[in-house]
Formats: sequence, structure tokens, C-alpha cells
Amino acid sequence: MDRLLSVQEVAEALGTGVRFPRRLIEERRITFVKVGRYVRIPESAVSAYIAEHTVQPVSVRPGLLRRAA
Repeated sequence: MDRLLSVQEVAEALGTGVRFPRRLIEERRITFVKVGRYVRIPESAVSAYIAEHTVQPVSVRPGLLRRAA
């Protein structure tokens, strides 16, 4: 079974304030569990969210970039 994290713990894991995970929950952009009046987010959902939104660097050859104006 996955460990369930509080909104505060998710905010700390993402390095954001608590408003960001609350907005993810409100917009249904992350999986969450209602436990009575409490909202909990599975650790795997946080890991999946991070993996989905990770941007890989682009490898560019040195001669292809131009200088800005």
C-alpha cells in the first residue's frame, strides 16, 4: 500500500506553497483520496506528477545557436 501524504507534505516535496497542491486537487490534475474531511495524496501520484512534468534538456551543437540582436 502506498503512503498517503498530507497537502503540506506534498507542498514540501514539490518545493511549493500549500496553494499549489490544493489547486492541483481542485482542478483534478493529481490523484487524491478523501479520508473523512481530510484530503490525502498517494506518494506514487506525486512521483507520477513529477515524472510527467519533467522536461529533458535539449542537446544542441555549439555552432547552431545564434546571438541575440
